Amino acid sequence: MAEFERIENEQDLEALARDLMGEKVVAFDTEADSFYHYFDKTCLVQVATRKRIFLIDPLALGGPEELAPLGAVMASPDIRKVFHAAEYDLFILKRDCGFSFANLFDTMVSAQMLGYPAIGLAALAERHFDLVLPKDEQRSDWSVRPLRDSQLTYAAADVAHLIPLSERMEKELKKAKRLSWAECEFDALTQRQWPDREFDRLGYLRIKGARKLDAESLGVLRELYLVRDKRAREIDRPPFKVLGNRALLEIATAAPKDERALARIKGVTDLILRRFGREILAAVDRGIKKKHGPIPKKLTQSGPQRRRLDRGAEKRVAVLKRWRSRRAKELEMDPGVLCPNAALEAISWANPKEGSELAEVPELKRWFVESFADEVSEALREEAGGR
Repeated sequence: MAEFERIENEQDLEALARDLMGEKVVAFDTEADSFYHYFDKTCLVQVATRKRIFLIDPLALGGPEELAPLGAVMASPDIRKVFHAAEYDLFILKRDCGFSFANLFDTMVSAQMLGYPAIGLAALAERHFDLVLPKDEQRSDWSVRPLRDSQLTYAAADVAHLIPLSERMEKELKKAKRLSWAECEFDALTQRQWPDREFDRLGYLRIKGARKLDAESLGVLRELYLVRDKRAREIDRPPFKVLGNRALLEIATAAPKDERALARIKGVTDLILRRFGREILAAVDRGIKKKHGPIPKKLTQSGPQRRRLDRGAEKRVAVLKRWRSRRAKELEMDPGVLCPNAALEAISWANPKEGSELAEVPELKRWFVESFADEVSEALREEAGGR
């Protein structure tokens, strides 16, 4: 069991931050409470140096914003920050604390670049150190205090081996001549910005089975979706814990007129009936009176919209997929890591005659362009010449 020190006051955190500024490499992890709260937050920050482990409690400090002393550590280009699957950690630390990041190393991204069949932290610990990490607290509510001993042990274990793991994986990346690929991914993570979370008013259309509903039922589903979100905000619970998607669909289809009919629907408990059964029935009534119109052809979504491929572009994508399949097999990489489908489509639209042209395609990673642009353009030229 990894030994650790707890940081729960401002003086200890400031002292730790000063000490960390003298380190060359520090491992980090975070625990949040998104599974239990609508308004999620950073609830614990785990820190490991080569010799010591610290568990920082933002809630004891007064909130995540009190983690500010760590900002200089995160931003320092002279200190390597090791994470596993850093994306979510960086997201919540940027959101809650306003941190910026430099000199990142991500062990999960490294595993992807190396073509590991399993990329979870537990799998990496077993592969490299023959260790079995605890898993029993993966669904813990990290906002509840006091934290149990089992939670603290679990949290400490997540950073205990990250530094030696990163060093082993860096050697493998160098040997495979893929360290520059991984470093491009690390840099991209540090530069990534996330927009403020906004409520998706069309999210009900993404519920599985929603588009099969008629106009009246879909109108009911829309109103139920809005009521559920309102209730989730009021009690600070994730919407799925207020009322599941399956229950929403069944209510929308059955359109119950009273609480007795509502109670017969699976997923509608006595507690739900007591606390907002009337709101649900009112939403059903509103949905019936205001039927749904035509479904928007393009739903609001993050990221760029994909263009519909014409016949020529489809043929080029097929060529690129054959090239990707062969190359991924040779490299022992997941094809989607080598080049995602959206990137293949972007290449198809660019239809490069020379590899240098792919440097202007924004969907492509820099490491991919540097390593494979000429191969890709040659594959397309050969196919064009063979027709």
